[in-house]
Amino acid sequence: MPPVRIAMWSGPRNISTALMRAWENRPDTVVYDEPFYAHYLAETGIDHPGREEIIAADETDWRRVVERVAYESLPPGKTVHFQKQMTHHMLEQIDLAWLGAVTNCFLLRTPAEVINSYIKVRPDVTLFDIGFAQQQRLFRLVREQTGQLPPVIDSRDVLENPRRTLMLLCDALGVPFDERMLAWPTGPRPSDGVWAKYWYSAVQASTGFEPYRPRNEPVPDHLLGVLAEAEEIYHELYRYRLG
Repeated sequence: MPPVRIAMWSGPRNISTALMRAWENRPDTVVYDEPFYAHYLAETGIDHPGREEIIAADETDWRRVVERVAYESLPPGKTVHFQKQMTHHMLEQIDLAWLGAVTNCFLLRTPAEVINSYIKVRPDVTLFDIGFAQQQRLFRLVREQTGQLPPVIDSRDVLENPRRTLMLLCDALGVPFDERMLAWPTGPRPSDGVWAKYWYSAVQASTGFEPYRPRNEPVPDHLLGVLAEAEEIYHELYRYRLG
């Protein structure tokens, strides 16, 4: 079949790396880990763990990144290109016309869980950092460009029933489901970004999707405004989720 380029748009701390593992475990798929991360860091000046190493290791020109993710040929034997894309990496200067060259889908997670996970690595967080507003913008733009609703899945659905949720997603994307998406070997991958040592320890120790566990810790008081804004966007997109 002709190549399928899948851009999965999510914010951070959102089981997106586990989903990248699932897709990479398919023999027909090559993955790309956060291709715009170096550009995002170079342009914003934001302080992330490993910032200078990331900028040195990857492409910082967004135009060249677009060529890779939207138009570059796939390796021999591969027919699916799965891109783990972070919504907050899409800065205003990036021309988004290339979205029409890929198949877009969206991954959600409850905002309180995102915030409480994120602050374990970076104590301060803004709405911009966790990508909800950018996810809303991208969703609306893709819907406008295509005239169709792009597939939306929720992290909790994936963890509670990975087979069913991934089957629904694959069907919506026009790609056959593969049972090998449900389990993978432990350890790092050559495809992992150089930032893996800061963010991927749990995924690198995993062999599949962990069962969903409710996280009931409260969001710190000083982040309740961020939580309220994120929840409004989350509920707008959640109503479109597959299932």
